[in-house]
Amino acid sequence: MHISIRRLQQSELAIADQVFRLAFGTFRKHPEPAKYGGDMTFMKRWFTDPTAVFGAEVDGQLVGSNFATNWGSFGFFGPLTIHPDFWGHKIAPQLIEPAMECFKGWKNKQAGLFTFPDSPLHLSLYQKFGFYPQFLTAVLSKPLRSTKQLLQGTRYSGLPEDKQLECLKSSQELTDALYDGLDLKREICAVEEQRLGDTIFLWDDKGLTSFAVCHYGKDTEAGSDNCYIKFAAVRLGLKAGQNFEQLLQECEILSVLQGASRLIGGVNTARYQAYQKMLAFGFRIERIGIAMLNPNQPAFNRPDTYVIDDWR
Repeated sequence: MHISIRRLQQSELAIADQVFRLAFGTFRKHPEPAKYGGDMTFMKRWFTDPTAVFGAEVDGQLVGSNFATNWGSFGFFGPLTIHPDFWGHKIAPQLIEPAMECFKGWKNKQAGLFTFPDSPLHLSLYQKFGFYPQFLTAVLSKPLRSTKQLLQGTRYSGLPEDKQLECLKSSQELTDALYDGLDLKREICAVEEQRLGDTIFLWDDKGLTSFAVCHYGKDTEAGSDNCYIKFAAVRLGLKAGQNFEQLLQECEILSVLQGASRLIGGVNTARYQAYQKMLAFGFRIERIGIAMLNPNQPAFNRPDTYVIDDWR
C-alpha cells in the first residue's frame, strides 16, 4: 500500500467532506454515518489558506485530510479524518507532520487541538507530537425564541472598508492583551469574504469591549437553523463579566434575526467564569472534548479570559 501526503486540492473537497462524515459518524456510532453533521461543513477552511490543508492518498484514492489554522501566535489543527477502511495503517501521524511544519513556519508560540477525552488511542497519538491533555472543552447550545430586540453592536458586513480596518485593528489589540500575538483577523475576513455569517463588535467610550465571529446556516460550520460562535472574546478588566453577558445577548439577537433556532458555542472549562455565565444564560452541554496543547501551557485557557472557541 502506497501512502502519499500532499496538499488537498479544491476539486477534492467534496470527497474529503464525505470521508469526514463517514469517519466521525462511524466513530461516534451515528445511525447513518455518511449523514453525520447534516449540512454543516468544515471544508470552507480550505479557502482561508489552501497551503495549510493536507490530504492522504492511498493508491490513487483520497482517504483522509487535515486542516491547520493560524491565529497569529496560536495555531491548531483539525478536523483530522481517515476513512474507516484505512484505520490502523498509521496514516494519521503522517497527516499531523505537515500541520506541525505549518506551526513552525508560522512561528506559533503554541498549538492546540480538540479531541475525544475518552479515547486513549487519540490521546496517545497526539502526545507523541508533544500535545498534552488539559481541561475539558464543553460545546454548548441554547434553543432560541423570537425577540423584538435590536442589535446594539456593529456588524462587520455593514461597514465601509475604512471602518472594517478599524475593527480588525481593534480586535487584534483586544486578543493580543489576552494572549501575546493572538490574532483573529483571518477568521473575521474569511467569514466576510466567504459569506459564512458575520462578526459583531461592541464598543464603549474606551474602545472595543468585545467581538464575536459567527457562522450561520447551511454549508457553514453552523448548519441549517443554527448560529455557531466560532470565536468570541471580551476585553480584560473589571467589567469583563458584564461585557460577556452583553455579547451573549447580542449573539442571541443576531441568531434570531438570521432565522436560527439554536445558538452554539464552545468554551474551555479552565475559563470557568465564562463557562458559568454561559450556563446561567441558558446554554446546556451538547458534547465534551478535551483541549490538548503543545507546549503544555494554558495559552488563553485561564479563569480571567472570557473567550468562546473549541478548536474543532
